[in-house]
Amino acid sequence: MTLYPNLITDALRTVRYPGNGQNIVDSQMVADDMRIDGMSVTFTIVFPRNPDPFIKSVVKSAETAIHTYVSPDVVVNIKTENIAAGQPEAEPPTLPGVKHIIAVSSGKGGVGKSTVAANLAIALARLGYSVGLLDTDIFGPSMPKMFHVEDARPCAITVDGRDLIEPIEQYGVKLLSIGFFVSPEQATLWRGAMACNALKQLITEAAWGDLDYFILDTPPGTSDIHLSLLQLLDITGAVIVSTPQQVALADARKGINMYQNEKINVPLLGLVENMAWFTPAELPQNRYYIFGREGCRQLADELGVPLLAQIPLVQSICDQGDQGSPAALNPASAEGMAFMDLAARVVSQVDKL
Repeated sequence: MTLYPNLITDALRTVRYPGNGQNIVDSQMVADDMRIDGMSVTFTIVFPRNPDPFIKSVVKSAETAIHTYVSPDVVVNIKTENIAAGQPEAEPPTLPGVKHIIAVSSGKGGVGKSTVAANLAIALARLGYSVGLLDTDIFGPSMPKMFHVEDARPCAITVDGRDLIEPIEQYGVKLLSIGFFVSPEQATLWRGAMACNALKQLITEAAWGDLDYFILDTPPGTSDIHLSLLQLLDITGAVIVSTPQQVALADARKGINMYQNEKINVPLLGLVENMAWFTPAELPQNRYYIFGREGCRQLADELGVPLLAQIPLVQSICDQGDQGSPAALNPASAEGMAFMDLAARVVSQVDKL
């Protein structure tokens, strides 16, 4: 068999860059330096981000594509560069001990985003992962109550000569929230810059340590807080929470658009349909579709992303959150099982990246 450049580029057109969903050839990520020597091919893939979280997966996919569509006998040598290679080296990651950062977002308030974030964090911890949870809603923090630690006050500890905030540990999750530092009875009357500075402290001046998953419970909508998070952290992926109601889905699209903006390119792990149906305690087999039916599933199909979970509107989920004992603490219950399944699917989506 004789190798030709077109054979290689045709195979590489099957490889997609997760940051924008386009193939690496049409994205002009394959440099014009391809060399073929017998059954050996050498070329460079140029990545748009510095550092780029998708280097290993794209290189592996490129090798697999050539072996699949050209020949398994081809010796593939791939070099990698960054589009900003001539610029100063990028700063090290803000949280070097954190493997995966998941943003839980919604287009509007009142759809149960914080409930999903809290239960997702607890479910991941119950699956054996080390988990941190940051309540980034500066103006409406809810995690201290949901974790039954409203009276907790984080202390300062010294780590490598630095004084850092020690997160509160509850239910196997490391937790920080502005709610630990302000009075719950008083409104937080801060301008955007003050809120962003406070959030930055909770991220960069806290002893988060080594974590498998760092969950961000973000405020509803799109705001300065979201931009600060995107600037500070290399977010692995976003989970969008919505009810099946069309009004909520319209706002969810805006949140999705923010993460998929070409300047941001945060992968969308999938959608969670909260309050998918109402099931009364006395009729556990019945389903009443109060907010519409299958709205998130239709949106997920339209976007080509997974529907990670459909969480029913069950009074116990609300009661357990108010009591500081989230449903995921009881994985044997139907509600707890739903959140455990959500956590497993999030892990699966992250692994695919």
